[in-house]
Amino acid sequence: MSTSAKQDWQQLRQEFPVTQRWAFFDHAAVSPISRAAHQTLCAWADDVLFNGEINEPAWEKEIEEVRSLAAQLLDTSPECIAFIKNTSEGIGFVAEGYPWKPGDNVVVPADEYPSNVYPWQNLANRGVEVRLVPSRSGRVVLDDIRQAMDARTRVVAVSFVEFATGFRVPLAELVEMCHQRGVHVFVDAIQGLGAIPLSVRAIPLDMLAAGSHKWLLGPVGAGIFYLRSELLEVLDPVSVGWKSVVRHWDFTTLDFRLKPSALRWENGTLSAGILLAFGASLRLLLELGLANIWQRIEYLTDQLCQRLESGGWRIFSSRLAQEKSGIVSVEPRRQEARTLVRQARQEGIVINHRAGRLRISPHCYNNEEELARLADFLEQADR
Repeated sequence: MSTSAKQDWQQLRQEFPVTQRWAFFDHAAVSPISRAAHQTLCAWADDVLFNGEINEPAWEKEIEEVRSLAAQLLDTSPECIAFIKNTSEGIGFVAEGYPWKPGDNVVVPADEYPSNVYPWQNLANRGVEVRLVPSRSGRVVLDDIRQAMDARTRVVAVSFVEFATGFRVPLAELVEMCHQRGVHVFVDAIQGLGAIPLSVRAIPLDMLAAGSHKWLLGPVGAGIFYLRSELLEVLDPVSVGWKSVVRHWDFTTLDFRLKPSALRWENGTLSAGILLAFGASLRLLLELGLANIWQRIEYLTDQLCQRLESGGWRIFSSRLAQEKSGIVSVEPRRQEARTLVRQARQEGIVINHRAGRLRISPHCYNNEEELARLADFLEQADR
């Protein structure tokens, strides 16, 4: 990377005060928020403190601007975006609202985060079978998904990036394979969105959900639900409310006409402060450019892997160009992963563990000095 590029990323660190205290490599869990998101949230709280709901119309207008930012992130239209409080809520929209018939099945990789398994298993009383497809050395193999599908497969539900291994699912190939068979694709995007560019125009997946508190660098309590416009009348909005209808401000007239967009899934009052702070995060990411962010994360994770491998560590995550992500899964050499995670905290380094392995997940504001600090710590702690 050029000197100027390094300087740009170094300047970005001022936007993340977490760097003053921690070498933070756990964006696959809950990320720190930026100064801009913090200031936005505090400004909203002050507004409510001194003015109550007086400025609610202004909040509503700003929330629609946030919707436009979210649509820009996914390369779609705002009408296809509904706000959710977390990824699980969006998965529930699909699992509970899909027009299942007894004997239908949904295909899911076996190593998914539980949020993308339990809602499908909860459909057993409706006669829906869940087919779990084992991974191969941490990789989701499309041929295995293909073999699990049959004439009664209605949905394939996958993560953009697998939470424990960091494996990036080949979405373009998956969508093409499924659509050829008339199967819909749902994507849990929380472990990739904000780190890796994703265009639903280029990859016409059907449904997507992602919370804001990981790679999107937003606060806990907000997220994005995307629904392809052609499926608006296919998916049943099972939890409607006063805000789901066209004339939602006309409280004294009952007129049950659902909004002709994904907004029908927003059934009540939104958490304005959280969403506005999320908007500040989206604005920052879009200004930086998702392609630039991914280039930086790829550079940092490549550097980390090279450093660790030279020290005798085994990288479990695939580092093939089309399969890598911001998550690096590392097999510990001697000590248990959870022990190393605990010791790292004592040294001001934040990493995590999943499936008995270290999980390291840097973002674009991390730097080479922090990587060296992490590698040196691991070398000393796991002798």
